[in-house]
Amino acid sequence: MTPEELSAAISACLKDAVAAGDVALSESDLPDEVRVERPKNREHGDWATNIALQLAKKAGTNPREFATLLSARLKEIDGVTAVDIAGPGFLNITVDAAAAGALAKVIVETGTAYGSNQALAGHVVNMEFVSANPTGPLHIGHTRWAALGDSIARVLRASGADVTAEYYINDAGSQMNVFANSVLSRLHGRDVPEGGYPGQYIVELGDEVLKAHPAIRELTDEAALPVIRQAAYEAQMADIKATLAEFGVSFDVYFSEKDLHDHGAIESAVARLREQGHVFDKDGAVWLRTTDFGDDKDRVMIRANGEPTYFAADAAYYLSKKDRGFPEKIYLLGADHHGYINRLKAIAACAGDDPETNIEVLIGQLVSVNGAKLSKRAGNIIELKDLISWLGTDAVRYSLARFPADSPLTLDPELLKKNSNENPVFYVQYAHARSRGTARNAAEAGVERQVNGEDAFDASLLDHATENELLSYLGSYPSIVAKAAEFREPHRVARHLEVIAGAYHRWYDACRVSPQGEEPVRDVNRTRLWLNDATSQVLANGLELLGVSAPERM
Repeated sequence: MTPEELSAAISACLKDAVAAGDVALSESDLPDEVRVERPKNREHGDWATNIALQLAKKAGTNPREFATLLSARLKEIDGVTAVDIAGPGFLNITVDAAAAGALAKVIVETGTAYGSNQALAGHVVNMEFVSANPTGPLHIGHTRWAALGDSIARVLRASGADVTAEYYINDAGSQMNVFANSVLSRLHGRDVPEGGYPGQYIVELGDEVLKAHPAIRELTDEAALPVIRQAAYEAQMADIKATLAEFGVSFDVYFSEKDLHDHGAIESAVARLREQGHVFDKDGAVWLRTTDFGDDKDRVMIRANGEPTYFAADAAYYLSKKDRGFPEKIYLLGADHHGYINRLKAIAACAGDDPETNIEVLIGQLVSVNGAKLSKRAGNIIELKDLISWLGTDAVRYSLARFPADSPLTLDPELLKKNSNENPVFYVQYAHARSRGTARNAAEAGVERQVNGEDAFDASLLDHATENELLSYLGSYPSIVAKAAEFREPHRVARHLEVIAGAYHRWYDACRVSPQGEEPVRDVNRTRLWLNDATSQVLANGLELLGVSAPERM
């Protein structure tokens, strides 16, 4: 019995009670879904629900009386062996071994789809993250949102949301001119101008420009700069995309800020917001009255000299997302962007959207790595590609995924390189590799999940305490994924995988899949192989959501 099946059965009991007139409720008073969870103390049962506390007041009774009435019906559910009332009205439910064990077969048959749910079905989301300036390589400051942003997109999709992952390319403005001048200077062997970009990578970009335009040095600086700007930009973006691919991160859309300027989107945004009644003129400049919606001050969109501000581009970009059909827009920003929250929400409000539902801004705290060295190429930063070479994509991604984004984080490279249970990513990956090794050993011993083309599975044989524990954690996995999506917290998945890994290791030590010595292959061996393979599947599914590999051998 899966948690979803139990939830549906409880909902059916509630509807029957309403239909019979046992409770003073109408069917419209009932929730769409009854939430069931594992009790903190497993001695209290397999599952618990607080539905009696939720509905008692509306039914005109107290929670314990409501729970008492409902418990009689719950005991009639197939597979339920006991229903106890605890505290003010919690219902603790115990299921028999066969009902609990049936989950192993469900998981194997569901395969990669197990854990997927429809909690966010109908949500259409644009999620922007990383969005590093195309003036240098990705560095440690970008790693957190590269890992977490991609994992959030994955758990959202696993929960039924339609997600577009987007990278906003800041390819307009003065920094691009500084970038082009830096490359130009290195091409001619000159020092980088004051305020320019240092680092060996600028020399390397110059080499790329020279390959594409062999005669570039023969041009005047004025004629060469636009050519260099475009060629160096393309080369740097290619490097960024290659690094992201190596890190297992992909984007559906790369959106150019320059396109906003070139195609009149800035002017259009000002005009549209003026029509909404939120734009005003003052001191020769054009302003957006964001203070009406919680911002600390009104924002200039067009300066007195006629130049648009970055804020104007932000507004045009928001409207572009709206026009492209994204009711929900998630921005994942760095630790130094707290000031952007109110102004972005104010843009949404000025555009006629609801800042509470149409836009969400997440701030990620800084991450550091003990002993990490500055990049020789970039000069003053720690490059992401160096971290990948040093620690590996799996170690970095998993470590970043297992902590909330709003907590500062320092990674310990010595721990991440250990092949021991102290290293969380090794602990989970080893559990998967061990389960695959168990399956290979079982095959060699003649243990298979089917006999004569028929499934050989007897759920009632999974009655050992460690089997009950492991099944309980496997059964909780879909709800963990749904919560990770709801709260944008993929660390919930990582931490639950560690719990599953621990339960699997304990089960492995207590229950053998393959028979010993001359023992014959029995149904208990075959049934345990189903449980073993179910664990493999859940671990693999969870690691996939984190962008981490599930090795067959370690």
